[in-house]
Amino acid sequence: MSRRGHVRLFLIATAAWFGFWLLGLPAYYRQYSRAFMIWFDALLLLPIALAAWFMLKRRKDRGCLRFSIWPAFYFTVPLAIYDWLYCGIYLGNGLAFLTQFWYLTVYYLIPWILFPGLAIILDHRAQRSGNR
Repeated sequence: MSRRGHVRLFLIATAAWFGFWLLGLPAYYRQYSRAFMIWFDALLLLPIALAAWFMLKRRKDRGCLRFSIWPAFYFTVPLAIYDWLYCGIYLGNGLAFLTQFWYLTVYYLIPWILFPGLAIILDHRAQRSGNR
């Protein structure tokens, strides 16, 4: 992936984090019940999966799996750092923010399953249609 692609993914992920941070104010979603947050996380998964699908489907080559590592990285590692800076340091929760803000923590794992999983499906489809 090009340097421009890396910067673009980083900026998109940063903008997404900032948007979710703003939406979560004043208590970064802690003002909502556990049941609401479970539903919210579950419903959020659908548009994220669709965005991932279209992002990976745009790949002209069959290297979706190799490419999928980058969006998984940019949509977890920087966001986890931002959350640690905000929830862990600024709000004073330390690493306990990982359990206190569990609805964020699940999304540090989901992209690592979602992006490569969808990439495997797309690569398999491309390989099957290319062999015909």
